[in-house]
Amino acid sequence: MSTAGPPQGAKAPLGGSGPRAAGERGGGFRVQRRPVHGVLLLDKPLGLSSNQALQKAKWLLRAEKAGHTGTLDPLATGVLPLCFGAATKFSQGHLDADKTYETTVRLGVTTTTADAEGEVVRTTPVSCSAGDVVEVLDRFTGPIRQLPPMHSALKKDGKALYDYARAGQTVEREPREVLIHELELLDMDLTGEQPFLRLRVKCSKGTYIRTLGEDIGVALGCGGHLVALRRVATGPFDVSQCITLAALEALDEPQRSAQLKPPEVLLPDHTPVTLASDDAGRFLSGMRRRGLWPDAARVAVFGERPHALLGTAHIQAGEIIPDRLLSPLEIQQILQAALSRGARS
Repeated sequence: MSTAGPPQGAKAPLGGSGPRAAGERGGGFRVQRRPVHGVLLLDKPLGLSSNQALQKAKWLLRAEKAGHTGTLDPLATGVLPLCFGAATKFSQGHLDADKTYETTVRLGVTTTTADAEGEVVRTTPVSCSAGDVVEVLDRFTGPIRQLPPMHSALKKDGKALYDYARAGQTVEREPREVLIHELELLDMDLTGEQPFLRLRVKCSKGTYIRTLGEDIGVALGCGGHLVALRRVATGPFDVSQCITLAALEALDEPQRSAQLKPPEVLLPDHTPVTLASDDAGRFLSGMRRRGLWPDAARVAVFGERPHALLGTAHIQAGEIIPDRLLSPLEIQQILQAALSRGARS
């Protein structure tokens, strides 16, 4: 994923605060990449895809390796955890985390994409009452079934659904069960020129908020589409912990690095186990270790001296069995970065 210059659409960092050029070719920057390990909690801006936001943050940090933990639509903003270096080894588990969104559903107007990017296909007078809204929202709380939208990244026969949609094709999709933990009405206007509902949704992975908004509009008899979507929490991460791209760009490189959280923040549901030096070395080489541990499906394993994440494991019949391991070089780089931050503080 490394590039020889800024990602497409990215501007060269302003005021000399960006990555230093190792040389120039054709007027562009050649960035000297470096090992960066950790999690950046980004408040994704409106209009960028998740990958565009990732590439800009990667450019600003000069990181060698990066990935994100699930996508947000370009029209959505909010919490987007970005993983760098060793943290990418644990990003997959975060895809299963519950998410919380705040969204605005424009009632009475149906679009091709169930959001403001699509073309209007139908307008319907809004004649529902506040009582109707409360009853319908109650209906959409708990386990529900959703038909994945055609404008989504879900794949059918190896091809994303949005590729079919862009070609004017509609393919058969199977409804999926998702769980709406909470569906709170924050505000509404049923009689104005642009009637709307503003909702807070806490849901399981795989929930399409566009589809939820559209289905609520159908249930109210008037249709609807999303005009705003903000993810305010994902797993243990809240939007108040996040930094914007503009704020990240305004920092110097050491300050940007200080925004990274250690890889173990991705493992909040893992049982921590600390191994003494001898056992830690053997564990890192892939060997099982035996001890008085109860069975556990998810374990975060740390070395004792120095205290450092070694990887993940599971425990069965008193044996701790490695699953995903950090390399000794990754551990050394993480410890050195922590020492460097401590020396500057």
